[in-house]
Amino acid sequence: MINELPRTPLRPLARILDAREKGENPDAIEKENLRLRHEEMRDRARVRAEGRILVLGAVFALAFLTIGVKMWIVAESEPAEPRTSIAGASIVAQRGDILDRHGRVLATNLDTYALYAHPHQMVEPERAAEALVGIFPDLDLARLTRDFTGNRRFVWIRRKISPEQRQAVHDIGEPGLLFGPREMRLYPNGAIASHILGGAGYGEEGVHAAEIKGTAGVERAFDDYLTDPANGGKPLELSLDLTVQAASEKVLYGGMRLMNAKGAASILMDVKTGEIISMVSLPDFDPNDRPNPPTQGHPDDSPLFNRAVQGVYELGSTFKIFAAAQALDLGLVTPETVVDIRGPIRWGRHSIRDYHWYGKELSVADIIIKSSNIGTARLAEQIGAERQKQFLADLGLFEPTPVEMIEAPSGKPLVQKNWSELTTMTVSFGHGISISPLHLAAAYATIANDGQRVRPTLLRQSAPQDGPQVMSKPAARRAQDMLRRVVTEGTASFARIDHYSIAGKTGTADKPKPTGGYYKDRTITTFASMFPAHSPRYVLIVTLDEAVETSGDEPRRTAGWTAVPVAAEMITRVAPLLGLRPEIAPGSLAGITLTSN
Repeated sequence: MINELPRTPLRPLARILDAREKGENPDAIEKENLRLRHEEMRDRARVRAEGRILVLGAVFALAFLTIGVKMWIVAESEPAEPRTSIAGASIVAQRGDILDRHGRVLATNLDTYALYAHPHQMVEPERAAEALVGIFPDLDLARLTRDFTGNRRFVWIRRKISPEQRQAVHDIGEPGLLFGPREMRLYPNGAIASHILGGAGYGEEGVHAAEIKGTAGVERAFDDYLTDPANGGKPLELSLDLTVQAASEKVLYGGMRLMNAKGAASILMDVKTGEIISMVSLPDFDPNDRPNPPTQGHPDDSPLFNRAVQGVYELGSTFKIFAAAQALDLGLVTPETVVDIRGPIRWGRHSIRDYHWYGKELSVADIIIKSSNIGTARLAEQIGAERQKQFLADLGLFEPTPVEMIEAPSGKPLVQKNWSELTTMTVSFGHGISISPLHLAAAYATIANDGQRVRPTLLRQSAPQDGPQVMSKPAARRAQDMLRRVVTEGTASFARIDHYSIAGKTGTADKPKPTGGYYKDRTITTFASMFPAHSPRYVLIVTLDEAVETSGDEPRRTAGWTAVPVAAEMITRVAPLLGLRPEIAPGSLAGITLTSN
């Protein structure tokens, strides 16, 4: 039962009887009791109303106090926008620098800002869209207007802007245009070493920070190292020499234009440590504004394509020294051994001929000097297919180069599965196998390093490599001597320059057609060289794509006329930068007569 307050009856019997005995009116008692009951009810209602008003007043006072405290906190704090990224681990924005071998900056970070919009906070969205297009002409006015006037509450406009652009946006005076702090990857040398560095972009991104991720090159290959907080901001030190790289790019670009080439590549490599001092691929690009990958056409039509690492080509007669060196190492011949070069050599429907007629026989040295296809094929016959394949494998010509670039695996050599006797002969003079210029640089470095295998690297080294002995030291030395005679007596005569002795081998190969067969008027020309010739310290490879020298009556497409002059000019430029002293021949002492007592 519900307990109720006791109520006084309006006509109490005892009082009614008592009033009748006294002659009083009993109805007056009822009226009095009714009045008292109404007063009691009114008092209770007043108390309840006063309590409610008190509670409501307290609630309003607390609400106003809370709002006031919040406004005070907002007024005293720094303005900040909410993060747009999902909850989780904080974004790591810091990325280590990349330096050359002398500590010069190749890649670093720069504080900048991102531009975004809160359309719901905009006062004049159409005017803001027009003003932004005036600052950033690449923006789409119609799309920007649609984003600003629609239901979107957040719009990215630019991931990074310059200080001048930030000031211009600020001058628009639109409260819905906001800036977020950023770090951007900066390449202070522009396009220099662009294919090696590759580039970087943004990964996980929020309003307050963005993660910088490597896109290509060493930036991608060393992404974990550059972003690892455990490294304490330690930079990545490369083997490159920025000065030599810049000089190489300038010379190669001039040579490519002079020789009317479609593209070009060069590699300068230390023969003891395997360090890549410079590596150039043209055309190139600016990693500060990296272009988008191509969606059609051949890959090497894009400036992003690294011809030195990714490009695999038949490199022609540069392979001939490998056959000669192996034959020398096996004791099959000496440099003076005479070889029958009468031809052509016929194998089924195929025939092997020489570019010129060199007589009936040549010594092994003259086969290299004059670049005889038939003579090299005869050496390969003596070596045999299995021994040839093993030797080329030991030089690293059957697998991608181990260089520290994300693109290296894509530069896998193209090797014929059916290694017939014809393949053995054609591969000996660089046909039927396709490798990258970097493969060739490493193989020539092995010869220059007295037969000890050298692996190319882009990291700064403190000591020479201790690779396996691919060929004997005497055989390597004889191969070096023959390469020197190619310059002094043979097809690379344009490499005879003052003050520096060069050894090397030319190679001219017809370009294959996509549909099969070879072009008659398109070539890949290469000069593989080492210097100083008497004690090689560096290997230089220069490759030109579809080069043609047009100064004479007839167009010239061989390496001796195209790649060799470019390489000679490059060595003349970079040798002093490498600390190599010029070789000065003693002159006659004019006016002095020697007499004896």
